[in-house]
Amino acid sequence: MTQNYPSVSNPTAAGSVQANTPDSGEHARQALHSVRQEVAKAVVGQDAAVTGLIIALLARGHVLLEGVPGVAKTLLVRTLAAALSLDTKRVQFTPDLMPGDVTGSLIYDGRTSEFSFREGPVFTNILLADEMNRTPPKTQASLLEAMEERQVTVDGVSRHLPDPFLVAATQNPVEYEGTYPLPEAQLDRFLLKMTLDLPSREDEIEVIRRHGSGFDPRNLSAAGVRPVAGEQDLRAAREAVARVDASPEVLGYIVDLVRATRSAPSFQLGVSPRGATALLNTARAWAWLSGRSFITPDDVKALTLPALRHRVALRPEAQMDGVSVDDVLGSILATVPVPR
Repeated sequence: MTQNYPSVSNPTAAGSVQANTPDSGEHARQALHSVRQEVAKAVVGQDAAVTGLIIALLARGHVLLEGVPGVAKTLLVRTLAAALSLDTKRVQFTPDLMPGDVTGSLIYDGRTSEFSFREGPVFTNILLADEMNRTPPKTQASLLEAMEERQVTVDGVSRHLPDPFLVAATQNPVEYEGTYPLPEAQLDRFLLKMTLDLPSREDEIEVIRRHGSGFDPRNLSAAGVRPVAGEQDLRAAREAVARVDASPEVLGYIVDLVRATRSAPSFQLGVSPRGATALLNTARAWAWLSGRSFITPDDVKALTLPALRHRVALRPEAQMDGVSVDDVLGSILATVPVPR
């Protein structure tokens, strides 16, 4: 997410007003605000990524986390799950990983002479797919049904996944040897793509200060991380998010932004209608987290880069000129008229 992404801790950001919501929705909102504070006990300087993961949970989507090794991608997901009291499992995607290693497989039981299904790590609330682009396309594709349909089909039998269910996939943006780039169809399944930058000098000092004081990332309870929200809060929050209003003008603005990506000279692939829906859903979740019952153009602007940056493709000549996807999306945001 961009640096100008507003802070969830400020419910009145971007000129918002407090919405009249039921008590359950307000309690859920405060609980989710507390989640960010809990995550900050273990993770330094990744507030935007935390917010994006919470938005994805509210919008029933998945997140692609891109960053160099050592920027706390794994720790971020583990701490978020602990603060939300959700189950999480981690899969290290390697070239020899098979689809059944992720989804589960049929195992022969010699005692009963029958085959029984053994669940794979995908049967969890938050699945950390670490370095997803290091496994062949066949294994990458094993997650498509899980991400889209929230179920896994083995031997013709469909098995539903827990709710909530979120895939947080990671990839390294600078190391391409031995990797299999995620195809457009797979990238389009992710609601958001967030880039985790290297910390600022002040944040990095805080990181090493904590480690120097005995912080152990494998022991979150010792760091004071505790559950402050749960599945009931997420259900109430999702119901409240579904009631957030989107005016015809805001809907038109979203469509204009998406259509502009299809005609941008630097893009050879623009955003599909699925991307427009994703931008709407994420903006709705962010508006609710900000304390409003309606979407503003500023909400749309705040989520445009993380919701769209992985759904477009640069032309080769644009890449040679050093143009980035975020540069082009930023110029589109600057030129598409904003509704009053």
